[in-house]
Amino acid sequence: GEITSKPMVLFLGPWSVGKSSMINYLLGLDDTPYQLYTGAEPTTSEFTVIMHGPKLKTIEGIVMAADSARSFSPLEKFGQNFLEKLIGIEVPHKLLERVTFVDTPGIIENRKQQERGYPFNDVCQWFIDRADLIFVVFDPTKLDVGLELEMLFRQLKGRESQIRIILNKADSLATQELMRVYGALFWSLAPLINVTEPPRVYVSSFWPHEYHPDTHKDLFLKEEISLLEDLNQVIENRMENKIAFIRQHAIRVRIHALLVDRYLQTYKDKMTFFSDGELVFRDIVEDPDKFFIFKSILAKTNVSKFDLPNREAYKDFFGINPITSFKLLSQQCSYMGGCYLEKIEKAITRELPDLLGSIGLGKKPNVLSCDVTGCGETPKNRYKKP
Repeated sequence: GEITSKPMVLFLGPWSVGKSSMINYLLGLDDTPYQLYTGAEPTTSEFTVIMHGPKLKTIEGIVMAADSARSFSPLEKFGQNFLEKLIGIEVPHKLLERVTFVDTPGIIENRKQQERGYPFNDVCQWFIDRADLIFVVFDPTKLDVGLELEMLFRQLKGRESQIRIILNKADSLATQELMRVYGALFWSLAPLINVTEPPRVYVSSFWPHEYHPDTHKDLFLKEEISLLEDLNQVIENRMENKIAFIRQHAIRVRIHALLVDRYLQTYKDKMTFFSDGELVFRDIVEDPDKFFIFKSILAKTNVSKFDLPNREAYKDFFGINPITSFKLLSQQCSYMGGCYLEKIEKAITRELPDLLGSIGLGKKPNVLSCDVTGCGETPKNRYKKP
């Protein structure tokens, strides 16, 4: 289900910054029975998945998790309390034939995870790991960064290429004020996004109302077009991103298999007739560097040291999965079927890159210019229903 699913666009940010309003605007849901509820107070308390369907329909989270074809079945592990806070909305909209939107509860700095009744950060991480585009939305009145938001940006580490910052409700400010707020937003986020190239920031007001007079209407309209082009680019690159995601996952599986194999080999080498197996293995898990477990993987295979998992994670892993329940990789080969490790190596080095190359050859490069986007004309929201 996850492999065949559509690209996912995730909306994150503080409460009442306009996340739900932005989705209503992009899909033209305003003044329809299925518009997402919006207001000045914290309104969205659920994770809302907006997807394509033949008619307007809401789906309970329990039903979504039970349907393996929908790709949301893994969310069952977060418990029934969470599934009550998950809702799906099917809308017969052209854009949703190609993409799925996810609206999240606004971050309220003084609210603890326990008060939500489910592991909020873990659920966010699940969606972040699967999102093709992540809109982090702010408005001019909510630029302060507290612990909850800091934690969220920590979870976004390594996903910087997918992050887009939205400074919403920009037409509520005069020019000088807007410049000050823009600077203040970068100042607040600089310690949290520690990358050479900062994420793209879109400045506009994403709702169907007219812009306030004496504001930068032309800038806001061009920003809206750029955002829609960005969204379109993600949809166009969906297949490449999916194959890259599968290859990335295959690399993690391969590294994990090599590490477990190395732990098992070391355990077998250290065991004697008189040894206490539990004590021997505890010594290996407590200090893997003493037995060169991680260094030996780097020395023998084409593994990057930056891809190696945390050593501490293997204490928990072997606490649940006893080392004696594993077989060496060399023993997992058959005459007809070959070796598991060789198969995954072949997929990583040849098959998946070839698949990426074949898709690239069949595509024409997208030209994003004023000829296509009509920068000089009055832009229209292409995805809004007439």
